[in-house]
Amino acid sequence: MNGNYVVSRRLIYGLLFGGAVGCSQRSDGSGRSLESRSYAMRSNGGGADDGNAGNSQCRPKGDPPSPPQPAPPPACLPSEQDPGKDRGGHRDGQDGKDDGKDDDRDLRGDEGCDSDHGKKDKRPNILLLIADDMGYSDIHAFGGEIDTPSLDALVGDGRLLTNHHSGTVSAIARAMLMSGTDHHLVGEGTMGVPGDERKGLPGYEGYLNDQSLSVAELLQDAGYHTYIAGKWHLGSGISGSPASLGKSPDQWGFEHSYTLLGGGANNHFAHEAAGSKNFSSDGVYVQPGQPGQPGGTGGTPEVFYSTDFYTQKLMAWIDEHHDDGTPFFAFGAYTSPHWPLQVPEPWLSQYKGKYDQGYDPLKAARIERMKCLGVLPEDFVPSAGLPETLAQSPASANWFKPGAKNISAIHDLDDGYVDYRDGVVTKNWSSLTDLEKKAQARYMEIYAGMVANLDHNIGLLIQHLKDIGEYDNTFIMFHSDNGAEGWSLAGPGDPKTTDEGNAAAGVYETLGADNGLQFAKSIKYGRRWAEVSAAPFAQFKGGQGEGGLSVPAIVHLPKQHKRMRAITGFTHIEDEAPTFLELAGVSPPTQPAPANIDPNTGKDLNAGKVIYKNRYVYPMTGSSLLPYLADKHNHAGPVRARSFGTESYGRAAIYSQDGQWKARWTEPPFGPMDGHWQLFHVATDRAEMVDRSSEFPDLVADLFLQWQSYMTSVGGVEPNMPYYAFY
Repeated sequence: MNGNYVVSRRLIYGLLFGGAVGCSQRSDGSGRSLESRSYAMRSNGGGADDGNAGNSQCRPKGDPPSPPQPAPPPACLPSEQDPGKDRGGHRDGQDGKDDGKDDDRDLRGDEGCDSDHGKKDKRPNILLLIADDMGYSDIHAFGGEIDTPSLDALVGDGRLLTNHHSGTVSAIARAMLMSGTDHHLVGEGTMGVPGDERKGLPGYEGYLNDQSLSVAELLQDAGYHTYIAGKWHLGSGISGSPASLGKSPDQWGFEHSYTLLGGGANNHFAHEAAGSKNFSSDGVYVQPGQPGQPGGTGGTPEVFYSTDFYTQKLMAWIDEHHDDGTPFFAFGAYTSPHWPLQVPEPWLSQYKGKYDQGYDPLKAARIERMKCLGVLPEDFVPSAGLPETLAQSPASANWFKPGAKNISAIHDLDDGYVDYRDGVVTKNWSSLTDLEKKAQARYMEIYAGMVANLDHNIGLLIQHLKDIGEYDNTFIMFHSDNGAEGWSLAGPGDPKTTDEGNAAAGVYETLGADNGLQFAKSIKYGRRWAEVSAAPFAQFKGGQGEGGLSVPAIVHLPKQHKRMRAITGFTHIEDEAPTFLELAGVSPPTQPAPANIDPNTGKDLNAGKVIYKNRYVYPMTGSSLLPYLADKHNHAGPVRARSFGTESYGRAAIYSQDGQWKARWTEPPFGPMDGHWQLFHVATDRAEMVDRSSEFPDLVADLFLQWQSYMTSVGGVEPNMPYYAFY
């Protein structure tokens, strides 16, 4: 660990849960001009895309109170703050001058980097680490109270991407990651096969289809070793399986793989049934927990815990080929902290009592810490979250019935569409019984333990790279696959009975532990904790709000040993594959595919495709981030000069070309009851608190047309009944 950037656990706890904190020398960055064509606005620095709040200094004062008293505003140390602004509140270069204090370096080394040691021409290794369903503010570097010293150290040798976006759910995100293009084009128009009228349509196969490129395969073609351990979620068929199952990772360019093929583990401690087909290893179905296999009698290791096991597999594969001098692409596709919430000791007990104060004080503490760190500007107004609802609101009379006229992104009340789904129960902490509070606090304790265990494993992996002399030649990227999971144990209903049952003696003590069975006890932490994890943003996994799309991201460049200022411009998971290829010196295929005219429609079925290994595939449309990472001044500028659209489960959003605005559609009752598109000036309101659609109807209309054009270009189909089952 780098001692300059790692704060001891005791100090972190003292600051996060301790006494009053004073902060000084904070800047609001006033004077930044934010304009969008004729829809000009002026900002006082409240935009979350300007993720630096100045060089504030914070000092702990007083003695720590005992839980469950509300946590006071947390603190951060000067060494933890983002270096993007000087003490005068200016972004480096914003005043037209280079202050010379935070010069970036190119990828082959500059100030703050070690010498090349004769390896200047060696292509870098690429290590991609992805958490599963982890929220924006969970880790310490993004404001969280969870102890994540390994990621803190990585930030000390890297930089934050505070405006990085992903898909709304796992399979959609992973499809864009692997292909470098929109998920509708490559088979994951929705997560898995849709159960509605879109079933069978191109782009809705429910697995990564044959019209996709694979970044792993392209890197393998270029001589890289390629490894994946963890979650795949892009196809479950090994070689020889029916095409309808999709393909396992060994068929997409991974030399070594050990993966959970589906979206969620039955048990993080495995205990798979004999003959099950949930996991594959190098193209063969395996059953961890069975005799002779990992976690089973006579197997190695004796105990299988997903995060621990995947880390050890990656290290073993890296070691296997280390001496041949060939670079590697290693993908740690972790399944933590995805439900079922489980973690071994000592992490299972690490956070006991830390969440007894409930949702709101913790959320407030995280937001204050984000401001202190410079992740948020000082005047940022966070999302208020879902309103309290103690009973489910009913659906319209014809909802889910034949002939229903469902409100959607393309049909609202003005069009005569009136039907909508039922609501959900969402209770405030003060409305919970003591037993409910006990269970809810325990869920979050286990979740935090999973994140801390994940950080521990990331630390082991990075230290291993240092031990074998590969750290300085490795590009490392960490982020979550999507926003925090808000699915309740009671679905849309009231989890009171379940929560109180989990708080009962004899049950409470077993929560989060290995039950030794194929199926773990189902534990999810629900909507209110998901809002804490998503802080300061609106919505969570499945939603098109920033809480569903924005993910914490960290990048470390080869030879980097100095923290660089945060990248605050909009970046996306589609950009990662092109970035990796440019790092490796690999050019993706560009030869246009020959025309294939459909005689019935006259449409060219190969329009926009390129040729790769005798297949006609969609090219990568993401943008490499390497020029952006190496840019000396333009950290807030756009990565792409076009609007950016997105859709899943009928929920929709589009960002304006200049990145200032976002139009968002959410189905009622979670969105407007009349079904209108909301408009947010995300440059100053990334929490999406103030709907500006009535002020700028022409802009809404313009963005809606751009969104429709996006959907046409990717073959997206808006469902007749927008519905996300897990809200």
